[in-house]
Amino acid sequence: MSGIWGKNVQVSIFGESHGVAIGITINGLPPGLEVDMEQVLFEMARRAPGRNELTTPRKEKDQPEILSGLLDGKTTGAPLTAIIWNTNTRSKDYSLLKNVMRPGQADYPGRVRYKGHNDHRGSGHFSGRITAPLVFAGAICKQWLAQKGVTVGAHIQSIGMIEDESFADQKEVTLEQIRSFKEQQLPLFNVEKETEMKDLIVEAKEDGDSVGGVVETFVLGLDAGYGNPFFDSVESQLAHLVFAVPAIKGIEFGTGFDIAKMRGSEANDEYYYDEHGQIKTRSNNNGGIIGGITYGMPVVFRAAVKPPASIKKKQQTINVEEGKAAELEVEGRHDPCIVPRVLPVLEAVTALGLMDLMMGGQHHE
Repeated sequence: MSGIWGKNVQVSIFGESHGVAIGITINGLPPGLEVDMEQVLFEMARRAPGRNELTTPRKEKDQPEILSGLLDGKTTGAPLTAIIWNTNTRSKDYSLLKNVMRPGQADYPGRVRYKGHNDHRGSGHFSGRITAPLVFAGAICKQWLAQKGVTVGAHIQSIGMIEDESFADQKEVTLEQIRSFKEQQLPLFNVEKETEMKDLIVEAKEDGDSVGGVVETFVLGLDAGYGNPFFDSVESQLAHLVFAVPAIKGIEFGTGFDIAKMRGSEANDEYYYDEHGQIKTRSNNNGGIIGGITYGMPVVFRAAVKPPASIKKKQQTINVEEGKAAELEVEGRHDPCIVPRVLPVLEAVTALGLMDLMMGGQHHE
């Protein structure tokens, strides 16, 4: 099992959901980067559980303890390591699940892959809890990107069948609007959809069920010329990280799958010079990336988040110790919808991927 990713900025994650602690080591951060810890803690609070009736009641402060790599608020150039103690575990909730395979969870494939030695409590290293260290790293990367004029934002595109407006529908998205999104329980362009979405999540929860959705992430201020064709394309970089986030089952850039319904004359993003002499395109169907390389327009992608698998509704499964069929009603503390909590994670991995790309250099006129 490898918990390592990155070329220029390399991260190594560790820990399990119900273990002593989880954490991350970040290699490659430039020395002297001033880290605003209040901003880091703010980002982590966005992902943390137990904040409202739409999330799991498990409460974790997600307070990172930095062991190395930071002195007087600035990076030292040494690997930056942080741990987050697990303080609110209830492993007894999982004692019956060691041999009963939860549908939709990694129990069965994980058991086969690691010969039954993986920590099954709270899904162990498969758990979405391990995304907390990724948000920590992403919060630092966001601060580096901000110095370069690059901003990462996201909103909830949909919960179930309820749709928000898309990034492409907006005449302009400002930095103030992105900052306001971070304060909202359900970040939306069309705030009138909030009540409908909340009602759907609560309805699923009361029914012992769960609901999924789509998150749309966008990047503003990214210059043309980052990325490479084929294996090191910007899409490859971001897709790798996005699919590393548990519960993500699909990704599309720009117009995405709908571009297949267009003719070339409609799908092509035509170039022009704006009033400042900057090169822009009249549309952004390709999501800011062509040939694996950015072209100066916002990078836009959407990720599909599946409904949480742990539900109270009775499901059919198997008991692998007895070799028999079994019925299961999952007890414990679980999210009826993780879309709002996944949103800051997707922002974080996007920031991590872009910082790694940008530190690798670019080539443009």
